[in-house]
Amino acid sequence: MRAVITERALATSSLGPRTEELTDDAALLVGELVTNALIHAGTPMELLCRVETDPESDDALTGARIDVYDRQPTATVPGATDGTGTGRGLGLQIVSTLADAWGVTYRHTEKAVWCRLTLPAPGETKVPVGPLSPVLYQQLQATELAHPLARTEYRGQAGGGGGGRGGTLLAEASELLAGQLDENMVAALATQLMVPRLADWCAIWLLGEDGEMRLTSVWHADERRIAPLRGDLEPEAPPPKLWTTGTPWPWPQSAGTEDGGSALAFSLVSGGTYRGTLLIGQAGPPEITDSAAHIVEDVSRQVAQALVTARQYTRQTSISRALQRRQLPSTLGRLPGMESAIVYEPHASGQTVGGDFYDLFPTGDGRWCFLLGDVQGKDVEAMSVTGLTRHLVRLLAREGHGVESVLRWLNAMMAEDAAEAVSARGEAARPRFLSMVYGELTPDPSAGGAQCRLASAGHPLPLRMTAEGEVGSVVRSQLLLGIDEDAEFSADTFRLAPGETLLCVTDGVTERRDGQRLLDDDNGLAAILRDCAGMGAMAVAERVRQATHDFSPEPVEDDLAVVVLHAEAPAR
Repeated sequence: MRAVITERALATSSLGPRTEELTDDAALLVGELVTNALIHAGTPMELLCRVETDPESDDALTGARIDVYDRQPTATVPGATDGTGTGRGLGLQIVSTLADAWGVTYRHTEKAVWCRLTLPAPGETKVPVGPLSPVLYQQLQATELAHPLARTEYRGQAGGGGGGRGGTLLAEASELLAGQLDENMVAALATQLMVPRLADWCAIWLLGEDGEMRLTSVWHADERRIAPLRGDLEPEAPPPKLWTTGTPWPWPQSAGTEDGGSALAFSLVSGGTYRGTLLIGQAGPPEITDSAAHIVEDVSRQVAQALVTARQYTRQTSISRALQRRQLPSTLGRLPGMESAIVYEPHASGQTVGGDFYDLFPTGDGRWCFLLGDVQGKDVEAMSVTGLTRHLVRLLAREGHGVESVLRWLNAMMAEDAAEAVSARGEAARPRFLSMVYGELTPDPSAGGAQCRLASAGHPLPLRMTAEGEVGSVVRSQLLLGIDEDAEFSADTFRLAPGETLLCVTDGVTERRDGQRLLDDDNGLAAILRDCAGMGAMAVAERVRQATHDFSPEPVEDDLAVVVLHAEAPAR
């Protein structure tokens, strides 16, 4: 780049400070754009540099234009004879992003991206590209492409080896693999990290829990060769054992070149345990160097450790989900003459169950019982209470206990649990309180609808909407469960007639906040239900859920549960 500009300047007798400024800016820009594209996209690039002059001013230098071509198989390079296709590859997208961050003019074409550096007119003040300023560095960070160490150590080594490349690659491997919780993603990132920096192709086998080797990821600098390469490698899996570092591997025919190449296998070992095998291949001479092999060996250790972390997370997640599945019913019974709908959204990330819980089940004597509860707190202990409560309610109901008796037993259980916690942990113990709506339905096959006995223990009051669209509460509010061991509870009885809807929600709905306002201020929930006149249970539940989310632009900060029962007309 410097030679082209200097040669042109000498030819036009315009060599001077302005030429030096253009030369410095152009060299810095080219270095930053290309090295970042190589590092972060792994994409070979081709440059075409042009000096721009003004014919009306004795061909005086006015600027420089730099065309950057992507040599991925998805892009065309002028004069290429390797059968590449058309379209812009990933490298050009990154160059474009960086060019934009540098504040220089750039344009996209079908085959390339070009950037223009323009000298200022005499007397104008030019904002230099210059060394990285703090503001520019923040811009580069925003594109997730700012790695000063990588820029320094990779410069001038785009196609070669050695130098500080190993340290840079290890640093990038550490950054990419850190926090990855999926072993397939770890393998995919590792293979793409190797190609084309250290090899023309890379493959990873992983040892499964069943002791079988599985070809997890294959990558090639020529994307068209990935599928054939996988086909050649898959039948010959490496044996699941520890290997000597850099063990030679037979060259697969689909990897390219008539002269073959060199391939080495590296064990993925962590904590003395074999996890899989990483294989790299370099087409043609020269063979893979010892320095490159040492770099791959170091990266392999990082890959193995990332695999251990991902598998531990997967195992723990599987156990957690298996336990959580027992906290809520796997299926809900179909009430005769009733349509039911449930919306359940736990707030905690990665959990399928939170502090809210529900159930709907038959007792076997013509009654159907339903509940919607909320345990104080959102931690794992709260989740454990949900499962215990649900199973205890089912046991009591099927033993013939009515609404009042079930609530008394639950209250005694919660109070006893709180006393034991205080006894074991002293004043630091946090007693658990439970709010719950619990009811019994006895369907009426002849007249339709059902007779309902319902109680609310410290829970948002259920709402009933008549067939005419009138909305009101049907029960009284009573004490939370677990506060007073001697508390008594009573149930209210009413008929849920055909066309009527019963809505029960947790406080994740009623206490949804927007600034100082709550969703249920001024009977907000009743207004939402009133707008659902004529809808079935599923539509009502979805309308309430959507209204809860729409009430505030902020994310929902609590578990959200909605139970809707809609009485249908009797079959004729």
